[in-house]
Amino acid sequence: MRLLPALAFGTLMLPLAAYANDPNSYAQPDQVRVTHLDLDLTIDFPRKQLDGQATLKLDWKNAKAQSLVLDTRDLKIAKVEALGSDGKATPLTYALAPRDKVLGSKLTIAAPKHPAQVRIVYTTSPEASGLQWLTPAQTADKKLPFMFSQSESIHARSWVPLQDSPAIRFTYDARVTAPKDVRVVMSAINDAKHPLDGKFAFKQPHPIPSYLLAISAGDLAVKETGPRSAVYAEPSVVDKAAHEFEDTEKLIAATEQLYGPYAWGRYDILVLPPSFPFGGMENPNMTFATPTVLVGDKSLVSLVSHELAHSWSGNLVTSAAWRDIWLNEGFTTYVQGRITEAVYGKALADEEALLSARALQKSIGTMAANAQKLAPDPRGIGADDALSDVAYDKGSWLLRTLEQRFGRDHFDAYLKGYFQHFAFQSITTEQMLDYMKPNLIEKYPGKMGWDEVKAWVYGEGIPKDAPLPDSPRFNAIDRERTDFLAGKLAAGKLDAKGWNTQEWMYFLDRLPDVAPLDKLQQLDAAWHLTGTPNAEIGMRWYSHAIAAGDKSVWTAAAEHMTRIGRIYLTTPLYKAFVKTPEGLAYAEQVYAKARAGYHPLTQQVVEGIIAKAKQAK
Repeated sequence: MRLLPALAFGTLMLPLAAYANDPNSYAQPDQVRVTHLDLDLTIDFPRKQLDGQATLKLDWKNAKAQSLVLDTRDLKIAKVEALGSDGKATPLTYALAPRDKVLGSKLTIAAPKHPAQVRIVYTTSPEASGLQWLTPAQTADKKLPFMFSQSESIHARSWVPLQDSPAIRFTYDARVTAPKDVRVVMSAINDAKHPLDGKFAFKQPHPIPSYLLAISAGDLAVKETGPRSAVYAEPSVVDKAAHEFEDTEKLIAATEQLYGPYAWGRYDILVLPPSFPFGGMENPNMTFATPTVLVGDKSLVSLVSHELAHSWSGNLVTSAAWRDIWLNEGFTTYVQGRITEAVYGKALADEEALLSARALQKSIGTMAANAQKLAPDPRGIGADDALSDVAYDKGSWLLRTLEQRFGRDHFDAYLKGYFQHFAFQSITTEQMLDYMKPNLIEKYPGKMGWDEVKAWVYGEGIPKDAPLPDSPRFNAIDRERTDFLAGKLAAGKLDAKGWNTQEWMYFLDRLPDVAPLDKLQQLDAAWHLTGTPNAEIGMRWYSHAIAAGDKSVWTAAAEHMTRIGRIYLTTPLYKAFVKTPEGLAYAEQVYAKARAGYHPLTQQVVEGIIAKAKQAK
């Protein structure tokens, strides 16, 4: 693959053209660019595959270009055709290169006559990295099979042949054929009243990058949560989900007050089965969400705030390459905090900001130097590697610093202008900085030096003067944790009856990496943490108990690991188990039983943890 040139920050020399050749894509958008996708899909549950026909509308940039190059992974190509203005199809010669383990297979289509449209007929693999197929037994209601996609970061190419780079945006239409009784949804406007007749049609009129292309199909019920929002979920889950997300319209309205109109029309949420590998995915018009946030008290609805915030930072203004993903995730995490504050109060927003900041302070020193930078040298940074805590938490910390230095009114006006200026564009870090310098830094001189901004973006670690919010409740928890560990306060005397999820997370996060076994046993006896239905608390509790050598939690930990496929909530337990030979053997047993219910991305991460532990033996 082609690597990006060395960065030259001083003159901000990276216009969008610098990303014409994304190191994580074979596409050549400087030669020809896809502007629209017309997609026909048939869902085949028994064979676990999609039969597809993708028609790409093309904008030829180079008059001398000879070919169209697309990204694919494990696709079986049946034929490729050029479509004339009269609809007449002409076969085109094509070559599918050998499979690269990371990038998949380059599809090169000879097209010296520069057709306006090219159609590819293909079939996906049952092992497509961007799709998961669930049997009825693996769903909540156990009646119908289920399928969903996860295209971020470079997995759209496993179910559609396209230019799979965030720098390239396109509109799309889709027609999907499915078994009757199955509902299909996509990252487009969805009709909650659509009959389950096996024929669905979708339109996404706004240009989106490929990683936001999404589809799901299964036994889905729908419940409205507002004038422009609804929840889609399995019938046994939909009422609980609608209750948890009943504030969705308040969240949308609060964000509009801050950063301008919601540009996408509707904002619906799909609650997926527990195997979904992420907390949420900000697919336009239809956020995909994990059921692990359905805890009954709305304490984890910041996930909705986060995915909704992406409708401005990420979906509206998008990073042009995975090296720049902090423009999506850092900005979104900042906006998430502002939404949470507006709807649920400053105390909760400050607690969540402190949780992420403290976790980053603990972990960033263990990372490679390049990985500590918001805008790293892209060499050696894979598409999935870029989605780290640095992008989310260091990025949002920079924006909180800017807000503090320039004042909320000035910073809000700047950020609103930024979203408007770059709407429906994919940009680089350097383009963002080119806009920031005259519109914020120089507009209000003396507030923050340009060298300070550069240190945040291109420097390692976290600046020493990075501001932290204050949380009186967290300060009290710090004192209680210290007294508990010192033997001055019994576990049952902790003032924990009123702790919310974030406060339990903070208490557990700040325990020693290997806490005294007797202290953890006292904690469990007093507060019954083993068996908790709250996955955020469970992940932290089991990790500590396993590290301390408490084998009595192993069965409950295994149940957690088997029930939940979300990478963030499952892999810490594997990492805790594999540190001892007996734990490694047990982790392998658990994985053998859980594997079939995991998404391919989760399988990849868990298998990597186990393999690394075996190599270290």
